Amino acid sequence: MATRQVILPKNRGEAPIPGAVKQKNMVAETKNRRALGDIGNMVAVCGVNGKPLPQVSRPITRSFCAQLLANAQAAASENNKNLMAVNGNVAIVADGALPDKKAALARKLVQKKDVAKSKPEEIIEISPDTDGVRVKEKPPQLNKEKLGENLLDELSSRKQAPTLTSTLTARSQAAYGLSVKQKEDIVDIDAADVNNDLAVVEYVEEMYSYYKSAENESRPPHAYMDSQPEINEKMRAILIDWLIQVHYKFELSPETLYLTINILDRYLSATTASRRELQLVGMSAMLVASKYEEIWAPEVNELVGFSDNTYSNNQVLLMEKRILGKLEWNLTVPTPYVFLVRFIKASMTDSDVENMVYFLAELGMMNYATLMYCPSVIAASAVYAARCTLNKTPLWNETLKKHTGFQEPQLMDCAKLLVSFHSAAAENKLKGIYRKYTSMDRKAVALLPPAKSLLAAN
Repeated sequence: MATRQVILPKNRGEAPIPGAVKQKNMVAETKNRRALGDIGNMVAVCGVNGKPLPQVSRPITRSFCAQLLANAQAAASENNKNLMAVNGNVAIVADGALPDKKAALARKLVQKKDVAKSKPEEIIEISPDTDGVRVKEKPPQLNKEKLGENLLDELSSRKQAPTLTSTLTARSQAAYGLSVKQKEDIVDIDAADVNNDLAVVEYVEEMYSYYKSAENESRPPHAYMDSQPEINEKMRAILIDWLIQVHYKFELSPETLYLTINILDRYLSATTASRRELQLVGMSAMLVASKYEEIWAPEVNELVGFSDNTYSNNQVLLMEKRILGKLEWNLTVPTPYVFLVRFIKASMTDSDVENMVYFLAELGMMNYATLMYCPSVIAASAVYAARCTLNKTPLWNETLKKHTGFQEPQLMDCAKLLVSFHSAAAENKLKGIYRKYTSMDRKAVALLPPAKSLLAAN
């Protein structure tokens, strides 16, 4: 950069002195040159590898500075071409051996890399078994190909160790007296049916979740008998006791019986029926349920024969149409039998408990008072009452809680009601169900004493 003359500012109103101005200009020029020399003209410029560049006598302008920088970069790139990548602990040189200084520098870099690789990393470990915190060195990463099977097993077992969060949660629950149930307490009741396609193990839980959500949609109101002018609860019980006998004579499936009672109650809750046609409604309901559930449904004339020809075939078919119209052909409903099958399987007991469960459930279906409970509660209460009757311990376990979704207090009222029906079954005039379950093919469970301890419980 060229020096410029420094012109001092003049005060207003003062005339310039020629000799003084010339002297001041010379002093300012000298100071300005020294300052420019300090900036760059007189200072040695260092190049690549610390070697000073030759002194330049000319001022360093912007273009000249750019030229110097380009020369320095070109020299650096030329030196880099002589060096190759360092592989392991040996530096490979393309144009021959490295100079002494460069070789020493390369060896230092390699040593630094080795130290960085071998230096263990410090990690902080919080042990759940102790209250302290300790710092330990993290071992270097190992090659899995060089590890033996025992070492791999050890590393995998460390990954499965309990976490700090789970340990603290367990301690907190223990401090407040909360017991954590082990997974072994809940038995997988579907494990034996994995290869059975009919058991639909893959989505059986989703099925019963849907049944529980939809059971109240197809449930008849428990007070519908108040709107019936000519029939009452006793007439309904007589009709169902007769239908159970007809069902037993035809050897129909249990699904047909429970669906018949569901269709009967839903139809009577939707319309009024006279006393004369009550039996006709029951016969037609069984005909509809048989066509839905059975492979070979009974013929109309066979049902008419069981009614001592009280009705004609044409009357039965007309009533069948009326029932389907009132129900809007909605026959796929979760009855208590749907839940009984699942809950009996969860009970994991012998055939005596199974027959006792069906005996108590049918007694409950015959009595109008049971309609106040939903189908799943009736089924779970029948299982609970049967286990109480046969003294099965424990009366209610974790497996039953999981698959039924009910605790013991939730089933107590309905279970007591079913046990009271069992107590009065031998003296009741309606003995269709009682005779059915006194036979040996049903293990004569109706003859067993009822669970009076359950009735005495508060």
